[in-house]
Amino acid sequence: MSLQLFDLTGRRALVTGSSQGIGLALAKGLAAAGAQVVLNGRDAARLAEAAAQIPGAETLAFDVTDHEGVRAAVDAFEAKNGAIDILVNNAGMQHRAPLEDFPADAFERLLQTNIASVFHVGQAVARHMIKRGKGKIINIASVQTALARPSIAPYTATKGAVGNLTKGMATDWAKYGINCNAIAPGYFDTPLNAALVADPAFSAWLEKRTPAGRWGKVEELVGACVFLSSEAASFVNGHVLFVDGGITASL
Repeated sequence: MSLQLFDLTGRRALVTGSSQGIGLALAKGLAAAGAQVVLNGRDAARLAEAAAQIPGAETLAFDVTDHEGVRAAVDAFEAKNGAIDILVNNAGMQHRAPLEDFPADAFERLLQTNIASVFHVGQAVARHMIKRGKGKIINIASVQTALARPSIAPYTATKGAVGNLTKGMATDWAKYGINCNAIAPGYFDTPLNAALVADPAFSAWLEKRTPAGRWGKVEELVGACVFLSSEAASFVNGHVLFVDGGITASL
């Protein structure tokens, strides 16, 4: 009986930014738990390549920073294919530069991609979930939701905002039967972190700084995502779940 709480059979999950990295790993994990997954990104060809790795996966190409485009795509998909039961807001980007020299246009791109997209897609999907009286929304935050590092202050600002927007979503939408939570990954070996993974000095620092003593593997985020997508988390709302090898627990 207890394992049935984690069964996602019959649910449909939309994962934004899921052609590679964390998004693709989470989509695979949700599919393995029984969900029908819908992959999102801007590049239809890359989405098709990713979907080929997941039996039965669907694709839905749209730009998460385009409010009207997001709403039109979500509304059309729901009308044609049926309910989106689970939303994983994963799309994100990084830009590194000293704060005093940080380009204004890069700052704006970070705001749009990392935080405005959570609002755009979250609102578009939630409007349908509200009508049904149920749904799961999982936003991908970061260890930078709580901590800062040199050269990524704007990224840190956006991920702090993701944590607080998650709490706001829960506050507004829990009464409609929607669970809104976030996963905050620590340092994972992903394309977004390729430059850091390739830097021996950074990897050595990270291994000393993290109690677990290593980089995370994207597959290690799947359990948290399945949990928050399932009935096992029916009374979990507004929570930011850190999956970081203990880095936020230790000085």
